[in-house]
Amino acid sequence: MYPKPRRAHAHFLSACAVLLWLSATSVAQEKKPLRWGADATGGAPFVYKNNADQFVGFEWDLAEYLADKLGRKSVMQPGDWDKLPERLDQPADGAEGIDIVLNGYELNDELTKRYAATRPYYVYRLQLLARKSDDGIQGWSDLPARGGRPGKSVGVLGGSAAHKYTKELFGDQIDLRINPDVATVFGLVKDGRMDATVQDNAAATYFVNEIPELRKVDEPRRPGFYVMYLRKADSELRDQIDAAIAAGIRDGMLKRIYQKYDLWNDDQERLPYWTDRPWPPSGGDTPAGAEATSNENPWPRMLGELLRAALTTILLSVTSFPLAMALGMLVAVGRVYGSRLVALPLGVYVEVLRGTPLMLQLYTIYYLLPKISQHLALAPIEAGILGLAINYSAYEAENYRAGLLAIPRGQMEAALSLGMSRLTALRVVIVPQAFRIVIPPVTNDFIALFKDTSVCSVILITELTRKYNELYNFNRDYIVELAFVTAGLYLLMSYPLAIAARRLERMTANGREGGRA
Repeated sequence: MYPKPRRAHAHFLSACAVLLWLSATSVAQEKKPLRWGADATGGAPFVYKNNADQFVGFEWDLAEYLADKLGRKSVMQPGDWDKLPERLDQPADGAEGIDIVLNGYELNDELTKRYAATRPYYVYRLQLLARKSDDGIQGWSDLPARGGRPGKSVGVLGGSAAHKYTKELFGDQIDLRINPDVATVFGLVKDGRMDATVQDNAAATYFVNEIPELRKVDEPRRPGFYVMYLRKADSELRDQIDAAIAAGIRDGMLKRIYQKYDLWNDDQERLPYWTDRPWPPSGGDTPAGAEATSNENPWPRMLGELLRAALTTILLSVTSFPLAMALGMLVAVGRVYGSRLVALPLGVYVEVLRGTPLMLQLYTIYYLLPKISQHLALAPIEAGILGLAINYSAYEAENYRAGLLAIPRGQMEAALSLGMSRLTALRVVIVPQAFRIVIPPVTNDFIALFKDTSVCSVILITELTRKYNELYNFNRDYIVELAFVTAGLYLLMSYPLAIAARRLERMTANGREGGRA
């Protein structure tokens, strides 16, 4: 009596399962994400947060438009600007996978060798900016050194077309400062801590409107294209995006997006020209003044730049570490032989420095202290030396404290009984013995300091690691070779110190054995 109802129930469940599957499949297809890589910290007008803590920007709006045209959902995947293309080397369906790079990336030969490029969605030019109050910069020709006057300090976004153009144009005639944060560069120019900056005119237009102390200088130069990068295998997706860009140009959608952010100009009127031309352009089809391809051997230039950066690394190390040693010894003596009123704050000093990152300390010295007083503003190299010295003084203080505690208390008492003052006893008897004990760990710290100088890149110092990143951005075919050369230079700088440390350890051990004998 039950077979029919059971069969009916089974058919009903099967039908429900099919409907649910079809519904889920339809929803999945409708919501298939278009994952685009961008650096949200890069700032306006590309992608940034407004006062309501919502993402906005002309590329945010563009991504929403493209995703809608493709029947997909726009999903931004954040990452560091100069490393975004490498995300395309990872699987697209991974947790950190992306489909396209969309973040003010200029068309250049280095990237088109490895990745596919869409047609342009914006035409940019390079704009020079300075303070309104600075009459010494009226044009590009005022930047280089001249007549005994040093070159101007000029900030650029590392790895950008502005970086490459400014470096090629002026070389060592200016103080070129590289920073991954465009907003920070504009702030430094505004505060008078940097003379000028060269930026794409999209960013220049936005920040001139936001910071009234800044002005555009001279005519913009070196036109180029913003494009999106994707995997060469994703030709179908590239064609779909190209078609969406062309449609947005024809129906005025791109113009409306750019006008919203005050970015529409005469250069954008030529965008339709590139919707049906061979792409990427080559030879005489490139815009007037656009970047030319060079076939010269880059290695002599790259090696020279790496060697100069290595000298900066050596300068930072050999100037900061003696300061760290002297300061660390004072702190250690104060903690071991000082009163509690002296030892307690010195202990806090050591723990705060050891418990906070070196990068944060450098940020505080270079960026935050001048906010308190302009008298505290330091040049990048000065801030780097001071920051490294202060940071390592905490570690040296602990080394020296261990050495001081290893000296028997009776030696201080004996020195005092011979009529020495406490200060003389420390200087003549205690500290020399403690110093011999701590020579090996101190030498090891010196070796570590060579590598930690790389953190100084956050305050616009171009040391060895920063230079490696810079060269890699413009010479991506040589990533392995550049890495080996850079590692070799670090080894050449640190290995002699390692040999010296081992020799000092043997000498110290022999001295102790001789003393016991």
